[in-house]
Amino acid sequence: MYDVAVVGFGPVGAVLANLLGAMGVRCVVLEREAGTYHLPRAVHFDDEVMRVFQSVGLARAVEGITHASPGMRFVNAEGRLLIDWPRPAGEGPLGWHRSYRFHQPDLELVLREGVARFSCVAVRTRCEVLDIEQDAEGALLAVVDHAAGVRERVAARFVVGCDGARSLVRRLVGTEMEDLHARQQWLVTDLVLNRAKPELGDFSVQHCDPARPSTYVRGTGMRRRWEIMLMPGDDPALAGEAATVWRWLARWIGPEEAAIERAAVYTFHAAIARAWRWGRLLIAGDAAHLTPPFLGQGMCAGVRDVANLAWKLRAVLGGAPEGLLDSYGRERVAHVRDYIEIAVRLGRVIQETDPAAARARDIRMAARPELMRSPAPRLGGHEGRAEPAGRISPQPRLADGRLLDDAVGHRFAVVMRADFAGSVSRAEYSALEEAGAVVVVEDGAAVLGWLDEVGAPAVVLRPDRYVLGWGGDMAALLGLLRLETVAH
Repeated sequence: MYDVAVVGFGPVGAVLANLLGAMGVRCVVLEREAGTYHLPRAVHFDDEVMRVFQSVGLARAVEGITHASPGMRFVNAEGRLLIDWPRPAGEGPLGWHRSYRFHQPDLELVLREGVARFSCVAVRTRCEVLDIEQDAEGALLAVVDHAAGVRERVAARFVVGCDGARSLVRRLVGTEMEDLHARQQWLVTDLVLNRAKPELGDFSVQHCDPARPSTYVRGTGMRRRWEIMLMPGDDPALAGEAATVWRWLARWIGPEEAAIERAAVYTFHAAIARAWRWGRLLIAGDAAHLTPPFLGQGMCAGVRDVANLAWKLRAVLGGAPEGLLDSYGRERVAHVRDYIEIAVRLGRVIQETDPAAARARDIRMAARPELMRSPAPRLGGHEGRAEPAGRISPQPRLADGRLLDDAVGHRFAVVMRADFAGSVSRAEYSALEEAGAVVVVEDGAAVLGWLDEVGAPAVVLRPDRYVLGWGGDMAALLGLLRLETVAH
């Protein structure tokens, strides 16, 4: 009997396995394929995702295979800059650069090597899950081991489906996908340059050209990606052929300058599962939501899912009420919906094909670029709570030079001012620790500046580094640390 069975060993499943392994949770990963997919797919993640990699000790290894992106630009058909979204160099508020480019096979290798560190995690490839039954005690997975040519059953207390858009686990949960009505076919082509071509630039560029909307993405090393919208009259069956690809890319690059690594037509669309849990079955990543790529948040959303879920699974396995798991879907649905709706809004801007409407858009965007900016989404279920509850916390450096998360680990944290800490008794410190929290007492400028913004002497953080709440006295802080507060 495993504590958790993870179905799917893509990036989201691998991050979940790393998190559970770091927390000492006994789990098994079941993956149908023999190895990682060799071609690029996702190409972007942000500082919050890098912070999750940090939490499992993989940030430096991941950083070594990435390219820090300087940002994104929107240009019109004439090449005039409409919006500039730079990403400043160096550490941002979360302790990392704000935007990274990567090659997915490289990332998956790092994540899988990370999982191999944990003796409590078993990984079984070429093992396909056919069905799952559950009862009050756990779940029983019917599995075919293609390598051994046998069928067997695997028992686990909980099952998490990280098995992609065609998820078996989602089907067994019995939920439908809510269509957010954003469908459009695009060609996605990945190239490997034969030689340096610096004129392409490091910025991602959204070409808001009504004649043929397109996107350029600078990848790692010599890799470059273009995404090109199919127009009325285009034949999707021909769009991925080399002749078509080079014809559409002619304004930027020619066949003598690069080799096509992949060219495929995708239907970009937006959808969210209506239910994320049924008893002992839960879903995450593409099994739970799909987003257009215009914000680069597809894989990011899946990593946020499992960062939210992992500590709750550990808590429930340790005796916390199972109702805590209901907060997972409630919080994540609202959060990921906000990101998807931003991506859909960007898509409407980029995909405008009416020349007159595009000219009006250009004028509007140039005059008020702030119209395209949105605040970081907030977790669902926190709307009635005082800010910044439900928002990701910053990760300042402490007075000793460490990043905050390195001092805390996978636990709750109470971050307090040194002058407030002086009024806390030894018994009260013990009460906080007995409630499962690490107490961080700081008088460094970065922490004090953050607490001043919050307007409180102490802030309580969840293990996923989202703000649970704040308080000015010990009773308030201890009240926040009750898991029932999170569950409801």
